Amino acid sequence: MLLAKIACGFACTVVLAGAYTFREGVIRISVDEHKFNGEHHHLIVPAAAIPLAARFVPDREIQRAAEQAALLLPALREFAKQLRRMPDADLVEIRDDRQHVQLRTEAGMLRIDVDSPEETVHVSCPLVTIEDLAEELASRLPAA
Repeated sequence: MLLAKIACGFACTVVLAGAYTFREGVIRISVDEHKFNGEHHHLIVPAAAIPLAARFVPDREIQRAAEQAALLLPALREFAKQLRRMPDADLVEIRDDRQHVQLRTEAGMLRIDVDSPEETVHVSCPLVTIEDLAEELASRLPAA
């Protein structure tokens, strides 16, 4: 009976940890190269892991990144916040004879799609993650 309670407690912990980790969704990166032996790279990361991982980056490195992006951080945070409030939309689309690039919002995600003769790239990231990361970087800036 004790073993069953321990197993139940462990299972509940795993389920709750999984739900927390994936609550914001996932960041997906997919790169398909169009060469003779083209490589295919696919990466899926829980979105909640990105701001959390930023907390473990050495202070001098994260401060350097925050300082380089300091002027853009308020705009980036507001950009993500406002895009979350808007309905899904195509933001940018560029098409020529060789490639097609599209930037859009869809279901709370920022999606970037690039199709070219060399490769096909798809990136999707929850807007809330962009907002959270901008806040995390801004919190690492030295006080003015």
